[in-house]
Amino acid sequence: MSEGFDPVRIGIVSVSDRASSGVYVDKGLPALKDWLARALLNPIIFDERLIPDEQAGISATLIELVDAGCCLVLTTGGTGPALRDVTPEATLAVAHKEMPGFGEQMRQISLKFVPTAILSRQVAVIRGQSLILNLPGQPKAIAETLEGLRNEAGESLVPGIFAAVPYCIDLIGGPYLETRGEVCKAFRPKNAQRPKPL
Repeated sequence: MSEGFDPVRIGIVSVSDRASSGVYVDKGLPALKDWLARALLNPIIFDERLIPDEQAGISATLIELVDAGCCLVLTTGGTGPALRDVTPEATLAVAHKEMPGFGEQMRQISLKFVPTAILSRQVAVIRGQSLILNLPGQPKAIAETLEGLRNEAGESLVPGIFAAVPYCIDLIGGPYLETRGEVCKAFRPKNAQRPKPL
């Protein structure tokens, strides 16, 4: 199925004091892997990390994943207002460019479900040729923000953030990401679209 598509290396990072110390089983990494495997036609190499809520450690992990060739790095956890929530600060500290539209759209999607979405502080940045996105901590919210909202007929009501990710990665010189339309239809201007491999 993935023949003819660019292989991609994707970093996935779950930030949690309790999960990283074994107090409970991490659900963020499996949720990210499951969604990306369903959404992308590209062969994926996952670079996984489960780390505590330590700002310097998070920043170092993000730099390491970018340096390892990950065109996309997704984090989950540590984006609320609690004292230990420092993922956005750690992400901004390694940024070459900030991409505020991603965080704005994630909060818009989450607000359809919970009024506390305004407490979320997810950010998105570019470092070199990599896009780094902070996602919510709950598996259900991860899927909703990536995929967007659909009506009962399956038509898109609110676009998810992932629809813009492939073109963003094109623009920063990364691999060509191809999505499965039934999960998430990537948007590219006509002049940026490639014919699908046969």
